[in-house]
Amino acid sequence: MVDGAAGSRQTRRVPLRLVRRLYRLLGARYRYVMLAGEVWSSLFVAMVTVFLASRFYPGLAVGQVAAVMGAAGALTAGSVTYAGVRAGASFADIDDWRATRVPTPRETVAAWETATTLTLRQYRRESGRVMLTAVVPTSVLAALVWDIGWAGLGAVLLASVIPAVYATVLSYSVGEILARPVIEEIAAELPADFDLVPRGLPLAKRLRIALPAYTTCSGIAVAGIVDVGGGSQRLALVVVVALVIGLLLSTELSVFLGSSVTRPLADVRRGLLRVRAGEYDGRVPVLSSDEVGELAHDFNRMTSGLAEREELRDTFGTYVDRDVVDLILSGQVPSEGVEVEVSLLFCDVRDFTAYAEHAAATEVIATLNQLFSEIVPVVEAYGGHVDKFLGDGLLAVFGAPQLHVDHADRAVEAARMIVDAVALGSSGLSVAAGVNSGRVVAGPLGGAGRLNFSVIGDAVNVAARVEAATRRTGDDVLITADTRDRLVRDHSLVSRGELELKGKSAPLELFALVPDPPGAGAGAVELTARS
Repeated sequence: MVDGAAGSRQTRRVPLRLVRRLYRLLGARYRYVMLAGEVWSSLFVAMVTVFLASRFYPGLAVGQVAAVMGAAGALTAGSVTYAGVRAGASFADIDDWRATRVPTPRETVAAWETATTLTLRQYRRESGRVMLTAVVPTSVLAALVWDIGWAGLGAVLLASVIPAVYATVLSYSVGEILARPVIEEIAAELPADFDLVPRGLPLAKRLRIALPAYTTCSGIAVAGIVDVGGGSQRLALVVVVALVIGLLLSTELSVFLGSSVTRPLADVRRGLLRVRAGEYDGRVPVLSSDEVGELAHDFNRMTSGLAEREELRDTFGTYVDRDVVDLILSGQVPSEGVEVEVSLLFCDVRDFTAYAEHAAATEVIATLNQLFSEIVPVVEAYGGHVDKFLGDGLLAVFGAPQLHVDHADRAVEAARMIVDAVALGSSGLSVAAGVNSGRVVAGPLGGAGRLNFSVIGDAVNVAARVEAATRRTGDDVLITADTRDRLVRDHSLVSRGELELKGKSAPLELFALVPDPPGAGAGAVELTARS
């Protein structure tokens, strides 16, 4: 058994399903469905208004009433149809958007703005003309055919203007419903960050227009059905009294809704603006237990989740490089990893073991933290990220997760800068660095619910062995031939010949960065980067 609320929701969904189906079937011809809906709603109100007005004149023949009703229907249908045809140019812009295979974001936003304001712009432009071409001639014809004189003309005209306003509101609402599938199609392609400029009709203004018209029409209907007769004087009195009551009620209702609906919605909107600015600690008051209160509650839950996510990002970023944090949180890291070409920088503190033997443990930790505070900013400044800290050393990666075609140059320049930064720092220590380039697998490593984003491959081990070779050559920075071959900028290098490295079956030629111009030292060989 379906309860009343669920049944009501299903009833509201039926028209939308129908209009969506019509839109899919008709395509560009769907505009005629929109036009027919607006014409039908206006036509219905016009003919019912004439019939109710005729009830105040009981001596009228059926033919007299039918003639005016027919004229009202024809004039109203013609006026609304003409207004719809004039709006066809705007609909043509939407057709052009649909015909474009790959519309630009700017074109999509323009089409969306046209679709969402199409009905409002049409009624703002055409409502006055429809009044003049439909309401006034119908009232004059009624005065002539019914032979009710000037007083009758004034009463019928007064009784017709307010229902005409109601017909406009009704037709506008029907137009909004029928435009929904058009707007939905365009909205699905909207860029997420487009600037929305509110151009629709505010809820409070709708109430101020619709409620007086609605109560006036209700008063005319009740008086015309329940108490037949009374003539022009009674018709005018009913219209005036109903209009005054409607105006009073609309004012009261606008104030009521302003405090219970529109104001809480404004609070949520201000909260969204704060979230957009990066403030996640703001909350909006939950002032009711209805749908508006539910919206405020859901907004507060959303901001709490965003605040937790941001705190996680900040905390996580303390232990993991921020580029890696963003990559992990984006969910774009394949579980099997990805093979990439990178340059790896391994640096280590010289004579750290001897230093640690004579220093307190707390002093060692403080010194290392000071040391790394000088190294890490250099790595990040050159577009690399720290893969891991290894006691008194670290491994930095250039080229993943951010791709850089000049990753070798970045690694070499970062190595030189790290050596200088530490030498000029306050730790009192010195470091050496080794750089190697090659293909590695980057991705999440671990198990049992604990993972670490890292790189693995022979190139990583070689970088560590190259750094160790600096103890034999006495250089601050050594790089491999693989790194030398990938340099795209000129660097002054000197060959240290082929050296045996632990774990490698064949010796590798290593190159040292020379701070002075090539040729300054005996036997120096100038080498430039190979592009």
